[in-house]
Amino acid sequence: MEYRYIGKSGLRVSPICMGTMTFGTQTPDEKVAFEIMDKAYDRGVNFFDTAELYPIPPNAKLAGLTEEIVGRWLKTKPRESIILASKVAGAANGWYTPPVRHGLTAIDSFHIERGIEGSLKRLGTDYIDLYQMHWPDTVVPIEESLKAFDRLVTAGKVRYIGTSNDTAYGTTKALMTSEYKGYARFQSIQNNFSLLNRRFLDELATVARKEQISLLAYSPLAGGVLSGKYNQSADVHGRFANYVKSPNSRLRTMAHRFLNDKTLASTQKYLKIASDFGLDPVTLAIAWSKQFDFVASTIVGATTPQQLDASLDAMDVVLSDEILAACDAVHNEILYPMG
Repeated sequence: MEYRYIGKSGLRVSPICMGTMTFGTQTPDEKVAFEIMDKAYDRGVNFFDTAELYPIPPNAKLAGLTEEIVGRWLKTKPRESIILASKVAGAANGWYTPPVRHGLTAIDSFHIERGIEGSLKRLGTDYIDLYQMHWPDTVVPIEESLKAFDRLVTAGKVRYIGTSNDTAYGTTKALMTSEYKGYARFQSIQNNFSLLNRRFLDELATVARKEQISLLAYSPLAGGVLSGKYNQSADVHGRFANYVKSPNSRLRTMAHRFLNDKTLASTQKYLKIASDFGLDPVTLAIAWSKQFDFVASTIVGATTPQQLDASLDAMDVVLSDEILAACDAVHNEILYPMG
C-alpha cells in the first residue's frame, strides 16, 4: 500500500479515503455501513471522512447520525490505525443554511467549539486527526477562524486542520495568515475534482503545489454520473435522479450541474475509453483523480459493499500516458461540462 502525506503534516493516508455521507439515508442499515467500512479497512484504507452535517441530504432530524454510526464502528478497530476526518458546518451566510445550531452557523470561535465537542461525542473519541472547515465564511475574518482552530490543536482535540470548497484566494489568504500569526495551518483542501470537473487545475493546483497543501478530491465519480448509470437508463435510481424531482430549488440546481447534456455526452466518451483499455469506468475515473501529484487521497462512497470493488481496484491502477491523453481529448472537445 502506498501511503501519502497530507500537506506538511504527519498524517499518512491511503490514496483512497472512505467517505461516509450516505450512512443513515441511502445506506439506512447500520450493519451494511459497517460492512462497507470493514471492506475498505481490510483492503488497506486507513482514511475515513465524515461531517457533523451528514448524512446527505442534510436535515435537522438526521444531522450527526453518520458520525454516530462511524463512532460505533470505530470502537471495533484500533483507534490509532485510523486517520479520522470530520468537518464543522460552514457559515449560514451564503447559498445554504445548515440544519444545525438553528441555522445560525458561522466559522467563529463559538461554532467551532460547539462543532468539535459534538463531533467528538458522537464519534466516541477524544481527538480527530483532521478537522475541516466544510466551506468558508465570507463574513467572519479568517484570523478569528484560524485562532479558534489553533486552540483545538493546542488542546489536543484536533491533530491537524483543513479547508473545503475553498477558492485559490481564500486558501492562500488562510495560509499566509497562519504563517504571520503563528497559527496552525490548513494542511488539506477538500474540493470537487473529477473528469467532469477539472476546475481545480485552473488555479488551485498551483496553490497546492507551491504551498504544499494537499487536495482531498471528493466526488471523483461526479455524483455517480461517471459510472455510466445515467447513460444507460432514464429510470435509474440515484441521488441526482432524486434531486432533479426535488421541491428544493438548491437540490435541483445541483442536480442539473452534475446531470446535463454535456456531462452525459462526456461520460459516454469516457465509457468508451474505459472499454477500449479494459477498465471499469469507475476504476478509470477514480484512478484519474488520484494520479496528480497534489492529491493526497480521493474520497469514494458506496451504498453497498459490492459497489466498493471497482473503487478500491483504483488503488493499484496507474493510468498510462495514452489513457490520460485520451481523457484530455474528451475534455478539450467538451470543455467544463459541469460549468
